[in-house]
Amino acid sequence: MDRFDVVVVGAGLSGLRMAGLLAREGLSVLLTDRKTDPARGVHTTGIFVRRTLESFPLPETCLGPPIRQVTLFSPSGRRSTFQSRHEEFRIGRMAALYERELKAATAAGAVWAAGHTFEGIDCLHRDTLVELRDQDGRPHIVRTRFLVGADGTFSPVARALRLDRNTEWLVATELVLPGLALDCEPQLMCFLDPRLAPGYIGWVAHDGHETHVGVGGLAGRFDPAQTLREFLGKAAAILAQDRALGDPSAFTAAGNERRGGCIPIGGMLRRIAGTRGLLVGDAAGAPSPLTAGGLDPCFRLSTVAAGAIVDHLVRDDQGLLEAYSGDCFRPRFMSRLFMRRLLTALDDPRGLEAVCLSLRIFPASSIARAVLFGRNSFPGEPTEAQATARLA
Repeated sequence: MDRFDVVVVGAGLSGLRMAGLLAREGLSVLLTDRKTDPARGVHTTGIFVRRTLESFPLPETCLGPPIRQVTLFSPSGRRSTFQSRHEEFRIGRMAALYERELKAATAAGAVWAAGHTFEGIDCLHRDTLVELRDQDGRPHIVRTRFLVGADGTFSPVARALRLDRNTEWLVATELVLPGLALDCEPQLMCFLDPRLAPGYIGWVAHDGHETHVGVGGLAGRFDPAQTLREFLGKAAAILAQDRALGDPSAFTAAGNERRGGCIPIGGMLRRIAGTRGLLVGDAAGAPSPLTAGGLDPCFRLSTVAAGAIVDHLVRDDQGLLEAYSGDCFRPRFMSRLFMRRLLTALDDPRGLEAVCLSLRIFPASSIARAVLFGRNSFPGEPTEAQATARLA
């Protein structure tokens, strides 16, 4: 039976980064996912914010051109445009980034077990037996000192470890149109309409090289396929009217990549670690409750989690692992959780229309700029710096 220091379940960005960070610390790591290729079936739009780009060096080949402008559309189509002096966003070329992260992790010594589904665990006195099943249905059992759940919103690892699980989420779907450059300044266009996207938005993300068109809404109040078709027509009509899109049928052309998935919006879960394992990324409820942005939390939480595991397994120091709790992170999200409740409650277009009108005047305009261009994230800087130093 194979034995590893750490088994990481899930080869999304959180899992790939965890595997690389831990392998570079000299730990034996098994990275596994039910997919055979992590670059296929990408779920996220992949919008990186300025703070992430400043903190974590990403190769230019995995990033689109910078975006400085955000345009908000009210339910009636009124526009509010916000321009930043900084390069605020870049759309990641996620397939290339996933391939790069996997190559870096395996180069550092991580073992990649493609096409394996997590089935459960059996707890020994100290170690844990991890039950996997390959694509042919054959069981594969490995022994590990620690287990990491990077396996998404409905994490089976969280259930197996008896940690907290997400209870609130959005459903989102989009089309990716490589090579479609709109005839307008690179920008994010956000469409606020509770009839179309209850509790969230429709979006057009355009960086001059490719365009993403998508829509999301609260689970149970949203039909992804039907709503996407409706939104594609609405967005194409607006862009054609602005002469930014010469051929509206480009949005529905065959061969475009479809993405979709569920995004937790309940905020950080409270119990995300135990002596046998921990959760990162969506499994831990890391995305912003308000914007549903999850890439910056993915990078930062993975760094803290890796530091906690190294302390636990290498230095026999439980300090960071004991502090790895949602209760430490949730206070930073109280305002966003409050705004999430407001957005969820705004199911009348007239109310949202009034909110959009207020964004044109102070102080609502300042609040909007803080949400769109703010640099607040988590974990808190002392915790993050401490974890980073221990990995240095």
